[in-house]
Amino acid sequence: MFLRNLKGPSAFPYRNLLTSTTTRMMSAKMLPESNTDTPTYKTLSVTTPKPFVFHVELNRPQRYNAFNKEMWIEIKNCFESLSSNPDCRSIVLSASGKHFTAGIDLTDMLKLGQDLAEMDDVARKGIYLERLIRLYQDSMSAMENCPKPVISAIHSACIGAGIDMITATDIRYCTQDAFFSVKEVEIGMAADVGTLQRFPKAIGSQSLARELCYTGRRFESSEAFNCGLVSKVFPDKESLVNGALALAENIAEKSPIAVQATKQNVVYSQSRPNQLGLDHIREMNKLYLQSEDFAVAAAAQLTKGEKPTFSKL
Repeated sequence: MFLRNLKGPSAFPYRNLLTSTTTRMMSAKMLPESNTDTPTYKTLSVTTPKPFVFHVELNRPQRYNAFNKEMWIEIKNCFESLSSNPDCRSIVLSASGKHFTAGIDLTDMLKLGQDLAEMDDVARKGIYLERLIRLYQDSMSAMENCPKPVISAIHSACIGAGIDMITATDIRYCTQDAFFSVKEVEIGMAADVGTLQRFPKAIGSQSLARELCYTGRRFESSEAFNCGLVSKVFPDKESLVNGALALAENIAEKSPIAVQATKQNVVYSQSRPNQLGLDHIREMNKLYLQSEDFAVAAAAQLTKGEKPTFSKL
């Protein structure tokens, strides 16, 4: 509304103000600097292929990227680290090897069974499991809680815990050969780290969500696209990753304050009445509309000049 009203003679004071602001900001040379503090991981590969874009790959290809305890912990640590990394504005999540993920590492589950068998007291077993499940839940929620948009690029199999993972991301792309399964019922358990909460909202159909969760049946990329689980399908993995990176680069060029505030309010509003979401964004924007980013972006729109650049958060 503010920009639409900047017309006619009365617009010139605002134009001058915005132009002087953007000139000052442009002269600050707000170009990305190399990030030397990125942690290293055993089950993940993290790179920065484009300015302000981080690429996180699941990296247990020999195990089809199955989730072991170490991977759960590293995913949590990775996304919590990127949440506060000023060099990161958007994230692509993909996987190395033949499949995106085969789900839970059953070898790890067998070890868990052995650990539980060594405990005699049922209360202590329950406390041990509660803490473990909470850790795994927090691992997936780290992507939803990360203020930077996360784009998942899914190829081939996305099984079990993979559904928990991708439904915690913001945008989902896949290849034509991708297939999906909420596999937990087939190994005798209910999904407990996010699928039952996020999957029905992601596809918008309680009936289909319950069918897929109750049966564990496999569904292909075409069905995933038609039901809204993914928003774009690519012919192969190379074009998929390139497409996801291009989208991430586009997002990273925008104001980080605007993008992160948008994600924060979308996530907040998803499970709340509209009025609470409106109250939330009003409280945010009474501060964020005073940001230099707003002036810089508005000036760029008015002058039709070069793309604006924004300082780090």
